[in-house]
Amino acid sequence: MGQGNKTKSLSANSKQFSPLSRKGLVIAIDGPAASGKSTAARLLAKRLGYLYLDTGIMYRALTWKALRDKVDIKNSKALSELVKGTRISLKPKSDLNIQVYLDGKDITSFIRSPEVNKYVSLVSTAGGLRKVMVAQQREIARCGSLVAEGRDMGTVVFPRADVKIFLQASFEERAKRRWKENKERGLSLATEEVEAELANRDRIDSQRKTSPLRRAKGAIVIDNTHLDIPETVEKMWEVVGKKIKC
Repeated sequence: MGQGNKTKSLSANSKQFSPLSRKGLVIAIDGPAASGKSTAARLLAKRLGYLYLDTGIMYRALTWKALRDKVDIKNSKALSELVKGTRISLKPKSDLNIQVYLDGKDITSFIRSPEVNKYVSLVSTAGGLRKVMVAQQREIARCGSLVAEGRDMGTVVFPRADVKIFLQASFEERAKRRWKENKERGLSLATEEVEAELANRDRIDSQRKTSPLRRAKGAIVIDNTHLDIPETVEKMWEVVGKKIKC
C-alpha cells in the first residue's frame, strides 16, 4: 500500500484497527457461496460500528497470486510456501466495498474473475495455507468488535465467537444470484455454467478434509431464500440484539 495513504486497513501486521466500539462482540457468519454473506455482513458491521472481515477475499487474493505465479493449485506444500511470503491488506471504502492489496498491489479488480472463482475453493483446501490464514484472522480479531464471514468462522477460526450465524438459501436462488453478479461484472456465463461451478464449489467446500463448511455448534440458522438484503440484515440484527441485551 502506498506510504502516503492514511486510510486505515485490516492487516495482520497492523497495531490498531479502530472499531467504533472497542472490545465488542465477535460475530461469526458462515454459509455457502452466493448466500449473501458478504453484503449482509458488511451492512451489519456498519450498523454496529464494527470492523468487517471478509475472509473469502483473502483466499481469493492467494488464488490469484497462485495462478499468476503458476503455482500448482493441487500442491498443498507449494501453496503453504506461497502464503508465507505474502502480505494481504484489506482497505474498507466508504461504499462498504473493500480494496484488496497483495504485496502492495491493488488487485481488487482481479479477484472475482471466472478463473479465480473456479479455483478458490481448491486453494482453500490446503491445510498449511489455512493454518497461516487462520492465525492472521485471529490476530485481526484480537480487539473484538468484529463481523467476520466465511466458511469456517464459527467452527475453526472463532469457535468462541459471541454470536454465530449460518446463512443459507436454496441452490436455485443462489445460482440466480451468482448469475446476476456475473452479469453486473460484465461476465457472460450461461445459466448451466453458473450452476455447474456453484455445485462444484459446494462439493469442495463441504467435503474438504480441512475446515469443511458446516453449521457451527450453537449457530443460528437464517434462510434468506425469500429475503432481500435489508431483510436479511434485519434478521441478523435481531440475533445480535438478543446477545447485546444479555
